[in-house]
Amino acid sequence: MTLSFEAPDRRVIAIVQARLSSERLPGKVLRPIGGRPLLGHLIDRLRLVRELNGVVLATSSEASDDPLAAFAQQEGMRCYRGPLEDVASRILQAAISDGADGFVRISGDSPLIAPEIVSWAVSLFRQQWPDLVTNVATRSFPKGQSVEILKTATFRGALRDFETAEDREHVTPFFYRYPDRFRILSFARQKPLESLQLSVDCEEDFQRVETLIKRMNRPPASYGLDDIIGLLPERSATEAGA
Repeated sequence: MTLSFEAPDRRVIAIVQARLSSERLPGKVLRPIGGRPLLGHLIDRLRLVRELNGVVLATSSEASDDPLAAFAQQEGMRCYRGPLEDVASRILQAAISDGADGFVRISGDSPLIAPEIVSWAVSLFRQQWPDLVTNVATRSFPKGQSVEILKTATFRGALRDFETAEDREHVTPFFYRYPDRFRILSFARQKPLESLQLSVDCEEDFQRVETLIKRMNRPPASYGLDDIIGLLPERSATEAGA
């Protein structure tokens, strides 16, 4: 289907937030799976989203995250470094420094993010140009498939009103708390799979993702969500409906 964009010329990028000092599984984003760092699998997938104008890594200015900056340089991607705990400010400055009109916020612990889901979200964002496009407000996608897209100008204005440290750490709760202030566009999966864990929070999650990637017989980034679901031993391929 041919899409008619209302905002085709606006710059929309993906901003990947990552740090190496995660509490449950430190250093997870650079741990190798099949010879490629976990974060590398995520970047490979985002680079397949043609609707994006770029991918930027947003990490902290702490020395502990120097390896992430080095990874970004090796990958030939832009890296913005800012406050460790104030993730919201870090992401905003990453968007501003890149000249982005809008940005997709992606967590670095999502190595199996499906390009088709990001593409769907960016297309909706460009078509309707709301303040926020989300598949998180109503959970229907697996964990590790969360996509939120924000207008940079809207985010910049809202940041001044953020009320708690949690708002700055988790970035988007403020928007869901005040839905009357923002134009929020949600999208959902027809067959909900919100209980499925495909992000990497702990060692068990890492082992699960590693097992899935080892089962792949073509480049991992080419596996969409339905393909990944079909690799799960506890689920049948018939569950992989749209």
